[in-house]
Amino acid sequence: MAGDKNFVLKGNICYSEDAKNLKLVEAGWLVCREGLCAGVFETLPEEYASYPVTDCGDQIITPGLVDLHVHAPQYAFRGLGMDLELLDWLNTNTFPEESKYRDLEYAKSAYGIFADSMRSSATTRACIFATIHNQATKLLMDLMEETGLKTMIGKVNMDRNSPEYLCEESAEQSVADTVKWLEDTADQYKNVRPILTPRFIPSCTDELMRKLKEVQKKYDLPVQSHLSENQGEIAWVQELCPESRFYGDAYDQFGLFGGDVKTIMAHCVSSTEEEIELMRERGVYVAHCPESNTNLSSGVAPVRTYLDKGVNVGLGSDVAGGSKESIFYAMAHAVQVSKLRWRLQDTSLKPLTVEEAFYLGTMGGGSFFGKVGSFMEGYEFDALILDDSDIRHPQPLSLKERLERFIYLSDERHIKGKIVAGNRIF
Repeated sequence: MAGDKNFVLKGNICYSEDAKNLKLVEAGWLVCREGLCAGVFETLPEEYASYPVTDCGDQIITPGLVDLHVHAPQYAFRGLGMDLELLDWLNTNTFPEESKYRDLEYAKSAYGIFADSMRSSATTRACIFATIHNQATKLLMDLMEETGLKTMIGKVNMDRNSPEYLCEESAEQSVADTVKWLEDTADQYKNVRPILTPRFIPSCTDELMRKLKEVQKKYDLPVQSHLSENQGEIAWVQELCPESRFYGDAYDQFGLFGGDVKTIMAHCVSSTEEEIELMRERGVYVAHCPESNTNLSSGVAPVRTYLDKGVNVGLGSDVAGGSKESIFYAMAHAVQVSKLRWRLQDTSLKPLTVEEAFYLGTMGGGSFFGKVGSFMEGYEFDALILDDSDIRHPQPLSLKERLERFIYLSDERHIKGKIVAGNRIF
């Protein structure tokens, strides 16, 4: 079936219709027509009878998973420094590691491991931070292109409050390097797109942010950054930007906070009501990173509030703040931390359900890429074929129960097939 984007998968199909509704079809037929979903059917319509069929037997078929926030250069030190808070962790682990990517041989080795892991994972789409280094970022784009995943990758900008060995010498240099990176990689990829990536307000001067807005506008780029992750960080932003009403306003004053700029803000653990309302108005996406927020003592984001208020939300692994690239793992953590927030902090915010966590990791984050993350008609055909046969149990289980157990108990060994935009990855 290589290169053929008209085909059918037969199996136990699970997908979200919205945050509340999980659609389950046992022994169903999932049709891919020209790389798009034509629908899920209990009986295969006659018009698709000529399409080749892959019978997945009793395996589970879900949409591909979406990682809205992951740091590729941090993959090399997963599981280290988890006893530190955010700002200490950045200085102790992150910045020294990211400085190594000026060495292309090191970058090739480290990014090769990252790309291989992402290819074998359940992730089909991802928004990825690189480093400040142009050549290494281009190398990462080359490697991710080869995986067949659809990704957005950003060269990081940071011209203040960073170690000398990992700080661009001026706003002018940072912008010049960013423009060169954009020009050098323009029209070279089918699967990879650039995304503007100011690391966060503390590492970017006002001058740099103003200039990045000009770059964003000229090249029509989406934006990714961090927001309201940690109390110390929030206080620091207030000191650096005393005229801003809140952290998000520090981005908004430069025109880099949603609206006509597609924007992801990672974490949003401690966003105020005013900040949340502006995110909702501007269509800003929250990349909820529950494991990272636990590991780095940041807290628990009010995801129930975001969903109830109509804020766009997806999941992020935030490697290496998070220890695994698995978005199934992030779904499980999202449920767990929401229960802790409900129990310990705010009993008015009900914990997330399995249906909602699954939605966040598929359709919720997928919408940043367009019609992605569901099997409803017209959605891009990203799919996983999942074998749970060795997750043993003595009792009969419903399809929903099997999916829930898969979220909590599976790893990449259980992923038997992966399709992105109608193209088979494996």
